[in-house]
Amino acid sequence: MGGSEGPRRGWGRCAPSPMLLLSLLASAAPLGLLGEETRQLFEFDGANTSEGAKPPGEPYPPYSLAKFSWNNITDSLEPATLSATFRGRPTDDPTGAFANGSLAFRVQAFSGSGRPDQPPRLLHSADTCQLEVALVGASPRGNRSLFGLEVATLGQGPDCPLMQEQHSIDDEYAPAVFQVNQLLWGSLPSGFVQWRPVAFSQRQRGRESALPCQASPLHPSLAYLPQSPIVRAFFESHNNFCAFNLTFGTSTGPGYWDAHYLSWSTLLGVGTPPLDTLSPLVLGIMAVALGAPGLMLLAGGVFLLLGHRQCSEYQRIN
Repeated sequence: MGGSEGPRRGWGRCAPSPMLLLSLLASAAPLGLLGEETRQLFEFDGANTSEGAKPPGEPYPPYSLAKFSWNNITDSLEPATLSATFRGRPTDDPTGAFANGSLAFRVQAFSGSGRPDQPPRLLHSADTCQLEVALVGASPRGNRSLFGLEVATLGQGPDCPLMQEQHSIDDEYAPAVFQVNQLLWGSLPSGFVQWRPVAFSQRQRGRESALPCQASPLHPSLAYLPQSPIVRAFFESHNNFCAFNLTFGTSTGPGYWDAHYLSWSTLLGVGTPPLDTLSPLVLGIMAVALGAPGLMLLAGGVFLLLGHRQCSEYQRIN
């Protein structure tokens, strides 16, 4: 993602068309995406680990994405949906863990505002793109393996981007998830990364397959050098990078072992993040919850008033 000067200020009126943006993203992914780079795939043995432990288990040797071979972009480019999918496997896989599996990065640009059909259904605009990471079919090295990603990104001056947590009472778009995490570059953001802290262990992405997503604090990575040539070309003079880790799931399940499937998605954009409002369902529930007591009080007042009038109109015979 972008920082606070030069080409990192955002598109403004010179915003590229969604197709051009997709072409730029396709050139940068999977290792570099608008200055953000996914570097390693972690795997932990969570069989004998208590919930909430950090790290979430004994680590296996990580998979370096720089040592993956990736499919040809022309085989997965979908102009109709403004998306492209990169699938990769380790070039050196002595155990055959990826013989029937792959790590996939699906990049999608948008021509307007809306939400995806599947959770976590973050609100997007034409200035954003979605990155979905999916681990499919790879053989884990343990019975209760937990996976994670290392992500490196541009710093802001001498500091790292600001990481925020936004909480809400609305979970219609992502059941049982009441939080959105985001990285912001600048007080008036020139760029952002946004995600819900949830991943999924099944393609249907129902509540029963939801996994918690834990993000470590951002820390400077002084020894980090971008692996993506796109990142190096755009930000060659930028020597301040930060990194953080994402881990998915707990040893108590559900987990990757259920169906050998894991997916997580994030939204990247320029400018200010889209403002997510309450869903119509939640607004309706609030209207009923707040309006019902008022209607009951009103009805009670009318009942008492009518009863008082009936008593006042009583006339004695004598």
